[in-house]
Amino acid sequence: MQTTLSLLDGIATLTLNRPEVHNAFDDRLIAELTERFLNLGGDPQVRVVVLAANGPSFSAGGDLAWMKRIAANSEEENLRDAMALARLMEVIDSCPKPVLGLVQGPAYGGGVGLAVCCDIVIAAAKATFCLSEVKLGLIPATIMPYVLRAIGHRAARRYVLSAERFDAAEAQRLGLVHEVVEEDALWRRAEDIIAALKAGGPAAQAAAKEMLHQAWDRPGGEETMAWTARRIAEIRASSEGQEGLAAFLEKRKPAWLDGGA
Repeated sequence: MQTTLSLLDGIATLTLNRPEVHNAFDDRLIAELTERFLNLGGDPQVRVVVLAANGPSFSAGGDLAWMKRIAANSEEENLRDAMALARLMEVIDSCPKPVLGLVQGPAYGGGVGLAVCCDIVIAAAKATFCLSEVKLGLIPATIMPYVLRAIGHRAARRYVLSAERFDAAEAQRLGLVHEVVEEDALWRRAEDIIAALKAGGPAAQAAAKEMLHQAWDRPGGEETMAWTARRIAEIRASSEGQEGLAAFLEKRKPAWLDGGA
């Protein structure tokens, strides 16, 4: 296995575990990560997924030996490999559970893609980032939609074309990461955010995440008004919505929290 997985108190920690190649991914790691995220997304025992990495680097992106091998394959085989990577990014991005990324070191190429597909990202102050593909005569195609959502079109034009390396502070300014902390504080800060995430209703979080994606470029007007009204009406009428409102009015913890009714 090229990843490790632990589950404790509803927190699934999925760790990239190829430190000898800076957690670069090949077809095996792509398939393994995809399967892991699909399983975690469907597991009712999982409340939050933490994506972390072992070793000095978060992820160097594509494994050069793997890319050299697939470059010699047919166009059809190359398309199949590219689709597998594209699917991985979509599976992480659309995971119904909140995904918290912990970037402890360099994230290059597709490693940036892994980060921007997470809902929340905390980076160590020493972490660096680079959309490095053009230096190899390639383009960050499969991660591009998620990069654009994270840092916007203007910033992407600079960093995709120049392949400049930038630090964690710049990544935070751009919106790629939410917080920057010292490396030894990474997990302590993660625990605070995990506690906040666990306080929310799991079904509500899944619905909210789905709606965030659907509402991203949806136009205004009567159709969108009706859609938003329908979504909140459905949630209010759901068992979780009813429980959450009742718990608030009765000044008690909701059932999804320990000690709830």
